[in-house]
Amino acid sequence: MTQDKKRHSRKERKKILQSLDLTKVILPIFIGVGVIAFLFYRQFDPAEFEKISWSGSTMIFLVLALLFLFARISFYALRLFILSEKAFSFMKCIQLIFLWEFSSAVSPTNVGGSAVALFILSQEKIGAAKTTAIVIYTIVLDTVFFLFCIPLWVLIFGANILGPDNQAFNSWQITLLSAYGIMFLYGAFFAYGLFVKPQTLQNLLLSISRIGFMSKLKDRIEQLGEDIVVTSKALMQQSFRYHFGAFMSTVGAWSSRFLLIICLIVGIAKSVPLQIWAILELYARIQTLFVMMAVSPTPGGAGFAEILFGNILVDYVPSGISLVVASIWRLMAYYFFLFMGIIIIPQWLRNIIRNRRVKTRNKAKGQTSDQAPQA
Repeated sequence: MTQDKKRHSRKERKKILQSLDLTKVILPIFIGVGVIAFLFYRQFDPAEFEKISWSGSTMIFLVLALLFLFARISFYALRLFILSEKAFSFMKCIQLIFLWEFSSAVSPTNVGGSAVALFILSQEKIGAAKTTAIVIYTIVLDTVFFLFCIPLWVLIFGANILGPDNQAFNSWQITLLSAYGIMFLYGAFFAYGLFVKPQTLQNLLLSISRIGFMSKLKDRIEQLGEDIVVTSKALMQQSFRYHFGAFMSTVGAWSSRFLLIICLIVGIAKSVPLQIWAILELYARIQTLFVMMAVSPTPGGAGFAEILFGNILVDYVPSGISLVVASIWRLMAYYFFLFMGIIIIPQWLRNIIRNRRVKTRNKAKGQTSDQAPQA
C-alpha cells in the first residue's frame, strides 16, 4: 500500500472530493449575500453613497486593486514553485493555487483546506513526502508571518490596531487574543516538531493517540506524527535561499491581500492620506482583521468578514458606504476564487481521471506482456 493510500482512506477521499463539489459554492455565497443584504438594510446611507466620486483617480486605485489580486496569486504560485523545487511549471502552480484557494473557501471544518491541499498535490507527479512538506511548511510560514507582525504593530500603534482610540478591553480584543493564542499554540507546536525535536513530538503524539477517548482520532494523530518527522527531514536539508524565498513570497502574498483593501479604501472612501505612516497603520489594522477572520465559523469567513470590516475600519470607511467597499473587496478577493474554481475544477478532474486511466491501461499492458509465452 502506498503512503498516499495510507494517508487517505476511501472514506476520506470521498469526503475530500465532496469538498470540491461545485455545489459547495452555494453556502458561502448564500451566507455572504444574506449578511450583506441585512447590513445594507440596517446601515446603508444613500446620502453617503452619493458622496462617492467615481473619478479617474478612483478608477486608477480599482485597477491597482486588481493588480494586487494578481500579485497575490503570483506570490502564492511562486511559493509553491519554490517549495516544490520546480517540480511544477509556474503556470501549473497558478492552476493549483486556484484549486487550493477554492477548496479553502468551501471546505467544511472537518475536512479543512490543508487536508484538501494534501489531496490535490498528491494527485500530481510529486512524492508523498514532498507533498506533506509543502502543505505543513505553508501553514508554518503563514503562522510565523502573523505571529511576528501583530506584536510589532501593537508595539508601534498600540490598541489603535483594533479601531480608533480603542483603549477599552472589548469583544474585538478578546477575539484577537483568542485567534492569536490559537495561532501561537499550533505555531509553537509545528516549530518544535519541525526544527527542534521531531522524534520527541512524534512519541508524544503516539502517547496521546493511545488515550481512550482519542481512539477515534488514533490514525490521524499517528499520521500527523509521521508527517512532522518526514517534513522535518526534508526541510533540514534545504538551503537558506530556499527558506528565505519561501518566506518572502509568503510576505508578498499576504501584503498583496492587504494592499488590495487599502487601494479600495483610498480610491473609494478617500479617507487615507497618501503618507507612508498612515498607510502602514491601515496595513496593521487590516492584518489584525485577518487574524480575527481565522476563527470565523463560516466557510471562508463569509458574512463574518463583512461584519468585521465595518467595525474594525469604521474610522477609515464611513458606515454608510463601508458595505460598498467590503462587497467589492469580497467580490475580488473571495468570490472570484469561487467562480474560478467552477471553471478550473472540472478540467482538472478530467485530467486526473484521464491520467489514471492511461496509467491503468499501461499497467495492464505490462502485466499482459509479462505473462506472454516466451518464444
